Amino acid sequence: MRQIAIQLCFNDQAEEAVKYYTKIFDQSEITREIHYPMPKGETVAYDFTIENQAFAAFNGGPDFKMNPSFSLMVSLDTAEEVDALYAKLAKGGKDLMPLDTYPFSERYAWVEDQFGLSWQIMLAPDVPKNHKIRVSLLFAGQYCGQAEQALKDYATIFQKAAPGQIHYYQEDETQDARAKVKYAELNVGDQQLVFMDHGFGSDEEFSEAISFLIVAGAQSEVDYYWEKLSADEEAESMGWLKDHHGISWQIVPQAYLQIMETATEAQKKRVLEALFKMKKMNVASLENAKFGIG
Repeated sequence: MRQIAIQLCFNDQAEEAVKYYTKIFDQSEITREIHYPMPKGETVAYDFTIENQAFAAFNGGPDFKMNPSFSLMVSLDTAEEVDALYAKLAKGGKDLMPLDTYPFSERYAWVEDQFGLSWQIMLAPDVPKNHKIRVSLLFAGQYCGQAEQALKDYATIFQKAAPGQIHYYQEDETQDARAKVKYAELNVGDQQLVFMDHGFGSDEEFSEAISFLIVAGAQSEVDYYWEKLSADEEAESMGWLKDHHGISWQIVPQAYLQIMETATEAQKKRVLEALFKMKKMNVASLENAKFGIG
């Protein structure tokens, strides 16, 4: 499978955010822009990379807001690098955990940037270079206590997935008795996901503003991930689904991206009209819509 991308839904700042992120990280670039003729006007979706991680971004309006349950963990080699990146990401944002020394890292900060995205920036020279940026999932609210089960579920679903280290909370270390996992890792190909239960009773659950994006090959691959991941029929819409742990995913066939890259404005409108009626994306139906068939 391809890398699991991180999909970011902004209110109206996608372009500004993407350009800022690709400016402050050396190993980064915008790899694709697709223009969509939406009912309320044209919108642009961006694909971009930062270090080892693939991202997508678009403007989705004010309905969904990012929160710290889904954050990006950045591991750096020197305290100077930590301080420099912190200064850039904290500008216009706010501290969730101030820049300081902690038991797990000599230099660490958790910050929400000016666009609402959460970052954990840490001194961690032993982390492999291909894991410089990792997704951190913090299970809270009704999902507190599900970190370990989510890790096991994803390890079963994804090829080349293998659990890494796992650490549990000690007795009397949490304020929420449901919290079990203090820190755990799942390696999925060349990526690493981090899982934690919230030990202090937060109600901030995963938001649709940040989701995982899988670009699938054949329709059979779309069907496989849809069957394995979808757990809420009411959340199924236009290729989006929600799993048992409250995390949103979008399963997109590669053919859809190719269709939209080569389509005329009239063809894009027909494809989008067909997509708006779908739950799971169907390649044949989208191709037919492009050419006005059926």
